[in-house]
Amino acid sequence: MTEAATSAAPTLSEKARAVLGKRNLVFVGLMGAGKSVIGRLVAQSLSIPFVDTDAEIEKVSRMTISELFAAYGEAEFRSLETRVIERLLRNGPRVISTGGGAFINENTRRQIKNGGISIWLKADLDVLWERVSKRDHRPLLKTENPKQTLENLMIQRYPVYADADLTVQSGNVRKDVMVNEVLSAIVGMADHSSESELR
Repeated sequence: MTEAATSAAPTLSEKARAVLGKRNLVFVGLMGAGKSVIGRLVAQSLSIPFVDTDAEIEKVSRMTISELFAAYGEAEFRSLETRVIERLLRNGPRVISTGGGAFINENTRRQIKNGGISIWLKADLDVLWERVSKRDHRPLLKTENPKQTLENLMIQRYPVYADADLTVQSGNVRKDVMVNEVLSAIVGMADHSSESELR
């Protein structure tokens, strides 16, 4: 292959961007999985906007997530979260990072499936605990045994997260490695659908 042909080959980011088209890429998973950090870096790599739904909820409500939970309870918070995600999904492409409970809501999950590609950042308990225990702003972890609460959430939510279009393991690796794994998963999704059509 000539040097000119080599330089013209699309990069991993360009391939993933082509697969995404006008669809949104929606990160789902438990708190501490890296949805916001990795989501923001993936958005930069794809040259499309990034939105964190928790930040968007805080902006529209003018309250923190903890304040919303305390004032209105989880049910009301989930209702607001669903409305915000529904609005964000109307325009694309963009990368959207969702709160840990968003994908558990059946209505929200259906909207995400219709409006984009969902990607689950799956992490082991020890990885999650190491990350979330450093900060105390998680309303669902304000319990007597927060690590047990986190494990209970994993048991409850992981079977639902498994319904996401793609799954990428989130571990203690460099962020650029994680970004490449996400981009590769998106590209692989297109390759897999092409294989299915050939069968």
